[in-house]
Amino acid sequence: MRYLVAMSVVAAMSVAASPAGAQQGAFHLQEATIAGIHAAFAAGRLTCTQLVSLYLDRIAAYNLQGPTLRAILTVNPKAMEIAAEMDRSYRASPASAGALHCIPIILKDNFNTFDMPTSGGNVSMKASVPPADAFTVARIRKAGALILAKSNLQEFARGGMSISSLGGQVRNPYDLGRTPGGSSGGTGASIAANFAVLGTGSDTGQSVRSPASANNLVGIRPTRGLVSRAGVIPNSLTQDEVGPIARTVTDAALLLDVMAGYDAADPITAFGKGHIPASYARLLGTDALRGAHRCYHEPVRHGGAPSGSQPGDGECDREDGGAWRHRHPL
Repeated sequence: MRYLVAMSVVAAMSVAASPAGAQQGAFHLQEATIAGIHAAFAAGRLTCTQLVSLYLDRIAAYNLQGPTLRAILTVNPKAMEIAAEMDRSYRASPASAGALHCIPIILKDNFNTFDMPTSGGNVSMKASVPPADAFTVARIRKAGALILAKSNLQEFARGGMSISSLGGQVRNPYDLGRTPGGSSGGTGASIAANFAVLGTGSDTGQSVRSPASANNLVGIRPTRGLVSRAGVIPNSLTQDEVGPIARTVTDAALLLDVMAGYDAADPITAFGKGHIPASYARLLGTDALRGAHRCYHEPVRHGGAPSGSQPGDGECDREDGGAWRHRHPL
């Protein structure tokens, strides 16, 4: 029975928008990237409405039933309506589509949104709707992204477990018994579970980097002054930062391109003026890690180094705690 259910779910997440699209191959939702989605739009294999429907189906299947990830607090009730309008705009003028056209994004629920509650995970604020978007949210919308949902978090982002009075405990989709990281654990679990393509987090101590690590994602805590914090529920004027969470470096960089910029409402962003490149994504190179080494830790066995490893042989270095670090070319 489990196998049949799994097969049905996989089948439901592949679409071909037209006979021509079917000949080119179906679009696969899991691990989809911005570039892959936009290519599917251009080829007629996918529409914004279809894409959004697939993500909403996953949220319905896994957020409060099945594995019960509790990663999402609020789903945008107008998501399908917005997607239909994006389809109409795209058909009329594909060339005018924004950099994030119809890319579903999940915002940590401490980012202000004028059309959905911003609760900070607090049950008493579950119906609190701000009058305006956060600076970064406004930029994300302008780039064409579709705000699909708001994610659960450590209440008011004050801790690392990602548990709140409104949403309960977020669960790690890779292992339901392990931490999803925090405080942006709802965003991390959502992106890892393919509830959307992109997500946002806030980071006062480790709250973007921890969920990225726990959920096998890419998270960026930006340099101070690069991204405005205005419109995000604050914790620390000197420590708060906000940034992207995504499945790939390229997608994280594309979202950072949109989020970064000067905002008079957050004077610290004056430090970023003149220091932001035209595009972080365009600075990425496929050979950037050429010659680098990856390392892993191997536990010491019987009080000594792993078999065949000797200190100073150019391949292994002594690591604190009595383990050996192996370095292998990428």
